[in-house]
Amino acid sequence: MSTQSVPQSKLRLALFDLDHTLLPLDSDYEWGQFTSRIGWTDPVEFGRRNDEFFAHYQAGTLDVHDYVRFATEAFCQRGASEADAAHECFMREVILPAITPQARALLKAHQDAGDTIVIVTATNEFVTRPIARALGVEELIAVELVRNAQGWYTGEIKGQPSMREGKVVRVLQWLEHRGLDWADVEATFYSDSWNDVPLLERVDHPVATNPDARLRALAQERGWRIVDLFTEAP
Repeated sequence: MSTQSVPQSKLRLALFDLDHTLLPLDSDYEWGQFTSRIGWTDPVEFGRRNDEFFAHYQAGTLDVHDYVRFATEAFCQRGASEADAAHECFMREVILPAITPQARALLKAHQDAGDTIVIVTATNEFVTRPIARALGVEELIAVELVRNAQGWYTGEIKGQPSMREGKVVRVLQWLEHRGLDWADVEATFYSDSWNDVPLLERVDHPVATNPDARLRALAQERGWRIVDLFTEAP
């Protein structure tokens, strides 16, 4: 009897950024605006601090730990029951109306092809996990948060934040948890952001999706596929 092993096909992996890629908005920003509308934060002070963090983000000097403490402070202080109820309202009022048929069709095309779909986002898990579920995606790599003795979030980041090069690290950790490595998968990654170039460069099929100006220019230079998801059919 032959002992020669039969080569197995690679796992087809479809990775998606979330904000401005699958959603035509920034869920982290919209959640902050929502918390101001419901009276959890002062809109003037919150807006001022948020603008400061955004300026640091653009300049490449953002301290992600400080930002996440700021962005999560309102729901961390409220506790699980009140925060979860507010998030349900946020989903109904802000997120669900923003999910486009184009985004759902693109995800369905990958699902129908048998691909494993993972959302990889720099936004925290509290904000994004219900969004992933609404999109029909079970696998989520987001900024994970430390929990206290009562099981509620503290606002501190747990492990490696899924931001810039951190997305490459977190995807590799996701693979290793399943006994896989990059060599075992054929990966596609959709993203709008220049900040996601490290992961776009790592996958087999980078797709600049609703790209910002710098990413569009890079994609054109390198011959990467460009998809303007919200203006054309996938």
